[in-house]
Amino acid sequence: MQHALGNVITAMITPFTEDGALDIDGTARLASHLVDIGNDGLVVNGTTGEAPTTTDQEKALAVRAVREAVGDRARVIAGVGTNDTAHSVELARQAEAAGAHGLLAVTPYYNKPPQEGILQHFRTVADATALPVMLYDIPGRSAAEIATSTLIRLAEHPRIVAVKDAKGDLAASARVLAATDLLWYSGDDVLNLPLLSLGATGFVSVSGHFVAPALRAMREAFVAGDVATARKLHFATLPTTDAIFVTQAAISVKGTLNRQGLPAGPVRSPLIPATPAQIDGVIAALEASSG
Repeated sequence: MQHALGNVITAMITPFTEDGALDIDGTARLASHLVDIGNDGLVVNGTTGEAPTTTDQEKALAVRAVREAVGDRARVIAGVGTNDTAHSVELARQAEAAGAHGLLAVTPYYNKPPQEGILQHFRTVADATALPVMLYDIPGRSAAEIATSTLIRLAEHPRIVAVKDAKGDLAASARVLAATDLLWYSGDDVLNLPLLSLGATGFVSVSGHFVAPALRAMREAFVAGDVATARKLHFATLPTTDAIFVTQAAISVKGTLNRQGLPAGPVRSPLIPATPAQIDGVIAALEASSG
């Protein structure tokens, strides 16, 4: 399972046309580009992909376009998380039919279910298809965490194989890693190297739109035992991450990709376009890290 979902995974934006429609050709071209620069996995229809404002039909089209563009050069992981279990099941089955290699399911948000409800939700989604499932633990967005005890119980499900960890609690991560065989992915770029040190497999990254080569090199250095090089490479990515997260990530990533001439297009409301200064900040960080 070590490579079943990839190691360097970018949570990709969803390109739109200038009039705000799904840009299927742009989605395929961006996916190919991201694989070309070093990603071996792509999350489609995640937070950075503006999933809250894309339709179910658009989600299926995006998954199919990415899968056709990258084939088996990278794993295609479809975001199917909602705060409605029945809807998540529908999205999971739709993603499987569209060719996804795996599913990403975020903790149900806003309605704040108790841990037993979270447990049952994820088990139901995992039962809906034959695909491996990565859980997404991000209480800063969902308002509810996946508790350590819940993660340990969820690890018993044969198709729940991984966690995207954006909780920012290294102690909790260590306890789950010690107690389970779950594949662990950093969901917060500033913690990529610290989570590798605890046994993480890789990253589900936003900055991977731009610095996938450095992320791959950092991971390879760490696995090879060259911690000093891994640390140097990790530190070099931090200014780019900081610049991206000056605002909501889809905003800054799309603005920067547009500046670079890559497919992106506008964001959908309630997101707003990146300012020139925000884009300049990301470009400057990228130039500094490559200099």
